[in-house]
Amino acid sequence: MIQTDFQELEERFGARNYHPLPVVLSRGSGVYVWDTEGRRYLDMMSAYSAVSHGHCHPRLVKALTEQAARLAVTSRAFYSDRLGPFLEEACKKTGMEQALPMNSGTEAVETALKAARKWAYTVKKVPEGRAEILACRGNFHGRSITVVGLSSEMQYRKGFGPFPDGLKVIPYGDPEALRHAITPQTAAFLVEPIQGEGGIILPPHGYLAQCAVICRQQNVLLIADEVQTGLGRTGDFLACQHEGIRPDGLILGKALGGGLLPVSLFLARREVMQVFGSGDHGSTFGGSPLAAAVGLEALRVIEDEHLVERSARLGRDFLAALEKLESPLIRAVRGRGLFVGIEVDPEYLGARTVCERLLEEGILTKETHRTVVRLAPPLVIEAAELDEAVIRIEKVFHTLGREARKVC
Repeated sequence: MIQTDFQELEERFGARNYHPLPVVLSRGSGVYVWDTEGRRYLDMMSAYSAVSHGHCHPRLVKALTEQAARLAVTSRAFYSDRLGPFLEEACKKTGMEQALPMNSGTEAVETALKAARKWAYTVKKVPEGRAEILACRGNFHGRSITVVGLSSEMQYRKGFGPFPDGLKVIPYGDPEALRHAITPQTAAFLVEPIQGEGGIILPPHGYLAQCAVICRQQNVLLIADEVQTGLGRTGDFLACQHEGIRPDGLILGKALGGGLLPVSLFLARREVMQVFGSGDHGSTFGGSPLAAAVGLEALRVIEDEHLVERSARLGRDFLAALEKLESPLIRAVRGRGLFVGIEVDPEYLGARTVCERLLEEGILTKETHRTVVRLAPPLVIEAAELDEAVIRIEKVFHTLGREARKVC
């Protein structure tokens, strides 16, 4: 079969909820993937940060296959010898006291919201049915009905209402907006330290620290969604740590599964987590021996291979090199660690056009919000590979800029 055959199969039998770039991938190793015709590409997207360890990391594949051959799924009806060590390591590394395992990031977000609401009723004594959740404009916390109800993106919302009550959206990066939005019924403030799908948006320095103070003063839970930004992506183990804060609740996912399977966690202070009783919440596959074995090894690889430090060091140089690019098509370059966005001028072109041209140059990435090219390579990438990526990115913008001048 040729590439177009595979594309046609997906389009015929699959729901069209994505708009993939025209390439059919068949294998990967480290920072590279290959299509069905054998062409190699540098992966500058990492499956939305899920492949931070690189494709098919040998230690993670070994942990996966050995555990799969031993015991994969039991459900949480029983204890396993894998889950406890995984949760202990996750709590130690994040400074949290307890963790609840799920599968996808969306599930972990839903878990956090359920915990926040029950905490509001049982601990804060908010009247039943009145608890409120605050989130920020431009957020992306998943695509469940509840989370879509917190979105400000019309495409995510249109056709899926009505949404649950008690959901409010406030401006991002504005601590005073948070202060004014809080009421006696407010249970939690859910926030991304850096907005990923929103366009790699960094809030003003000190924003999270101010929000932490406001939440503590008002007895509101601060819950950080670090599904994309956590586990070294931004040059610290958690993006929250850039401002030295420890949230009341923390959401991890994507890279926690080592690029091999979905693994997520909601972690929190003991007071928050203990609102759950037996039967209140669960998941058949969440916390399975297989997921726990891979998650534990993923955490150990991050430490053993110094991926956090690599992200900080290489990210600084990568961002500096991109900031030097001269093109009338580029509005801004922003990011932290190996989490970078190039905003293009929509007057000339859309970000998808840039991604399509990068594909032709052997670089894989994807646009977000139609105007931002996302660049988030595996954290195992080498400096020379990033240098080569900059050369190809510069070539694409130079070519597109020349074409834009001809049109004008």
